[in-house]
Amino acid sequence: MSAQQRLDIRRMLLASVAFGATAGIFNTALGNYLHDVHAFGASARGWLEFPRELPGFLVVFTAGFLAVRYRESRTMAVAMLVTMTGAVGLALFAPTAWLAVVWIFVWSAGDHMNFALEGPLGLKLAKQGGEGRRLGQFGGAKNLGGLLGAGAVYLIARALGDDYRVFFLVAAAFVVVAAWNFFRMETGRRDQAPRHFVWRREYGVFYAISALFGIRKQIFYVFGTWVLVDIHHVRVSTIATLMFLGAGLGVVARPLLGDVIDWIGERLVLSLDEAILALICLVYAFADRVFAPGAALWALYTAYVLDQTLFALRIARTTYLKKIAVDPADITPTMSLGVTIDHAVAMSLPIFSGWLWVHVGYAWVFVTAAAIALAGLGVCLRIRIPSPAPAAAGAPRPATPSA
Repeated sequence: MSAQQRLDIRRMLLASVAFGATAGIFNTALGNYLHDVHAFGASARGWLEFPRELPGFLVVFTAGFLAVRYRESRTMAVAMLVTMTGAVGLALFAPTAWLAVVWIFVWSAGDHMNFALEGPLGLKLAKQGGEGRRLGQFGGAKNLGGLLGAGAVYLIARALGDDYRVFFLVAAAFVVVAAWNFFRMETGRRDQAPRHFVWRREYGVFYAISALFGIRKQIFYVFGTWVLVDIHHVRVSTIATLMFLGAGLGVVARPLLGDVIDWIGERLVLSLDEAILALICLVYAFADRVFAPGAALWALYTAYVLDQTLFALRIARTTYLKKIAVDPADITPTMSLGVTIDHAVAMSLPIFSGWLWVHVGYAWVFVTAAAIALAGLGVCLRIRIPSPAPAAAGAPRPATPSA
């Protein structure tokens, strides 16, 4: 690698740590913030996911529009500044629930552009055959940042109480650091601009996996946390501790899991992920019925941390896409479309899940999720990697027409 590439790797590692800290603060504090400050119930929490995930649904247009004009690193710098605006708005200009929703939407817009572009940018900084390792390193750096963010929430909560203004202002400061490092990166300066939009039947399994990730993310992010907050009345400092543990494990686990992806392949890794997710959902559904109250809470804590750690396996989607890509220029727009697909699910599922929670009981939310995870296992078993892989063959494969 050139000296510039090595420098860009360091900059992306620093940006990943800083953005991970911002995400760690937001993920730790949001559930309690909505519950304590704006008195959200389970149904309102489910409905919030529609505006919160709408930027993810639109990312194929927003990130695509910017990516054809600026390289990925510059677009990610813009995304960080949008996230900063949302953080400052939540801290200082959200006296009502409606204004809080507006600022969460702004925060989410920057957050989701990052989701679409971090994988393609990371691939450009990876050696052939070592994509999982490189993405795992960046994921580990993000987890290290999550560790810092969760730790910051814990320390602030112990010193000042649950001061959400301070939480979100600290998050804004971290995201400015991320923006500066992304802005200074040079990788991709001479690359051909990606297409606005790509749809190919060869990527059908990738699209299905993207939808499955949307389901997994929402069940964990919204209702996994909500079981702890609403049913067991867990305080924000305890959620911060769980995030801290999960992030700490991820610092080590993500690079290792990246190596595992390179070693055994995406098919087995993603299949195991779906099987484990089904078990985690059953723990959420039945822990209170199977265990004594204290033991049930510890079982839920364990499931929470395990699921957070296994989120690292989402990089297998990115490495799989690179291996099946008909044309390397397809990767960025197809990742954007994948984010849009997973958010089409993420926008609708929480509304249905909130209805289930209120009218049938929260256990049925997780029983349904477990059934979906088992269906996802069948999808992941359909993964096939072309041989030889397109990158190794040295030329794009013949393809069906794309949009």
